[in-house]
Amino acid sequence: MTKPIIIGVAGGTASGKTTVANEIFCQFNEKSIVLIEQDAYYKNQDHLPFEERLQTNYDHPLAFDNDLLLYHLEKLVKRESIQKPVYDYKRHTRAKNTIDITPKDVIIIEGILILEDERLRDMMDIKLFVDTDADLRIIRRLARDTKERGRSLDSVIEQYTSIVRPMHLQFVEPTKRYADIIVPEGGQNRVAVDLMATKIRTIIEEKVIL
Repeated sequence: MTKPIIIGVAGGTASGKTTVANEIFCQFNEKSIVLIEQDAYYKNQDHLPFEERLQTNYDHPLAFDNDLLLYHLEKLVKRESIQKPVYDYKRHTRAKNTIDITPKDVIIIEGILILEDERLRDMMDIKLFVDTDADLRIIRRLARDTKERGRSLDSVIEQYTSIVRPMHLQFVEPTKRYADIIVPEGGQNRVAVDLMATKIRTIIEEKVIL
């Protein structure tokens, strides 16, 4: 039984990491591949009052249930199915429903802090960090949160300056040193995405031969 290839795609908020992950995913749609978002593994907060849930810092490592994510990855490596959690951002806790994920040959894990946990890093065959200038990231986040999430300009700026940026500098940016490949400018970097796809195909072929 061949071990699945696990690819980690990290980077700051609005860096383009989701686009990179999706681009790689699309290049392998003829293969057995799955994309798992770290955001799905925010901790369950049912035991907390709603007012306390509102104070959750989603950019801090402690917001994530990495134990569950690690357990699920180990199951997928053993070719066992998992029930991926769904996070309810309106209730600020985990939803009751889950998503059935079956074992695949290639697993992409995407999230701002997937390289922060050594246990997760050790499971990855390839580690990417999507590196985009801070000014471009804040512009992208402003556009996304105001247009797609109905937030006010002031609230996005306040959150970014008081929480997102400090957390990025403290926890996200330092994980760049763990990356095998640094991808500048996210999904717009077609050369980097194509090189990644070629590398993944090579690993798949080597595993098949072995």
